[in-house]
Amino acid sequence: MKDYDETTAFLGHWGHFQQAVFFLLCASTIPNGLGVLSIVFVAAIPSHHCTVPEVNLTQAWHNATIPIQVVNGKQERSKCSRYRLDVVRNLSAQGFIPGKDINLTDLEQESCLDGWSYSTAIYQSTIVSEFDLVCSEQWKQPFTSTLYFIGVLVGSFFSGQLSDRFGRKPVFFATMAVQTIFSFVQVFSPSWTVFSIFLFFSGLGQIANYIAAFVLGTEILTGNVRVLYSSLGVCLCFAIGYMMLPLFAYFLRDWRSLLMAVALPGLLYIPLWWLIPESPRWLLSQGKVEEAEAILRNAAKKNKVEAPQVIFEEYHVKRHHSVLDLIRTSNVRATTLILCLVWFTLSTGYFGLSLNTSQLSADPYISCFLSAAVEVPAYLSSWLALRYFSRRLSASCTVFLGGVALYFIQLVPETLPALSVALEMVGKFGFTCGTAMMFAYTAELYPTVLRNTATGTCTTFSRVGSCTAPFLLQLSTYFKYLPYIILGTLAIASSSATLFLPESYGRPLPETIEQMHKRERMKCPCFTQKETPKAVVLYESQL
Repeated sequence: MKDYDETTAFLGHWGHFQQAVFFLLCASTIPNGLGVLSIVFVAAIPSHHCTVPEVNLTQAWHNATIPIQVVNGKQERSKCSRYRLDVVRNLSAQGFIPGKDINLTDLEQESCLDGWSYSTAIYQSTIVSEFDLVCSEQWKQPFTSTLYFIGVLVGSFFSGQLSDRFGRKPVFFATMAVQTIFSFVQVFSPSWTVFSIFLFFSGLGQIANYIAAFVLGTEILTGNVRVLYSSLGVCLCFAIGYMMLPLFAYFLRDWRSLLMAVALPGLLYIPLWWLIPESPRWLLSQGKVEEAEAILRNAAKKNKVEAPQVIFEEYHVKRHHSVLDLIRTSNVRATTLILCLVWFTLSTGYFGLSLNTSQLSADPYISCFLSAAVEVPAYLSSWLALRYFSRRLSASCTVFLGGVALYFIQLVPETLPALSVALEMVGKFGFTCGTAMMFAYTAELYPTVLRNTATGTCTTFSRVGSCTAPFLLQLSTYFKYLPYIILGTLAIASSSATLFLPESYGRPLPETIEQMHKRERMKCPCFTQKETPKAVVLYESQL
């Protein structure tokens, strides 16, 4: 059987059919960028302190009821305690002046029995201020993000297998519907528990539809257009959605309004069902040759070219595969384990640095936009690297860059905060660029019968990293630079492991596990652009 790319060469690479698939699938990832990190604003922690009820207190005692603490060398009002209100009331009634007649440090303190007062200078409301996720309930704030990423993890794992079993297109639209519906119903959550349940189900569809769109486009498009789509197209549209997020959050400072704005754009993609076809590669792998040919003949009509009378002369129905095939043989198992480590590191770093944007400057909206904007040059760089250089070496170098930049942050003096921010953005650049390349690299390493399962499994491990990211940031309370040291160490280890992956640059996508094994057995250096095709042809001619 001829290679799929060779069989469908009559369509060309960039006709009306490919252009429609390219732009429609790319546009479908904009809601992902808009929604995946909305938790940064929805679960933001406003400045807060204990509520002091309106009792008979002088203004001086009213202002002094909240103790002053030193945090990181700076004085700030206590967030979780106040001086005992009955004692303060008696002292105020007797005419004592706080700090002059009374030493405040000698007064007994109590918890916030009357709740908290939250600043509205930056956020009108968040789930933290609405459900009081502070002090003894503070653990719920990072756990909310973790629950969301657990949903993403489960969705990534099962959507990959469902997509390989039932098709790319049904899973793509089903997960998009899940994401849109549950993002919308979160708006009506009466409690943190209900909100968290809806958030989990929203996470099920959030990245799962991104993966389905990625694989669908990767299998339909060919040649350099496929590289452009997988490394720049979907990623750049994701970044556009991400850059829109701080704009939405700036004008919609109530968390319910923001979630409504994030959810509604998903409705615009309903018409895509009639415009985006199923993957012909997947149909062939299921033995549905007539359906695959019908799609390609329709594509030929749109491209105004003539299709052969018989497109697929020979075909073999592939047996169904499961996630166990990713670890069944030593070659495939080694590739899978290395990719899982790299994906875990990239996701931990990407989401750790993204969730940390509110701590970079006094304005979280500007910080979030900068964090999103740095992804644009990262995706451009990943496209250039995938277009002209070795996959293996490019991925290793970008992950290494991200890790080293984070290591250097601890060496920056506190008088140069801008330099620390710049290094963190370099780290974000490295992790973002590496993630974009690993999506394309992973899809190229695995055959059609396992491609979505493999991508889903690898991204499942990446979601384990994103689940730990919110709590990783909490380690800074013990040592300010500990999160950066951990991320840097993981990045350097993953960079080294990437060098042991097989090369896929300049080679057709494998259709079967047997073809993947042939690629695995090849021991080749990092090719230049001109050397790769010759080496592949020479090897295949000897089989």
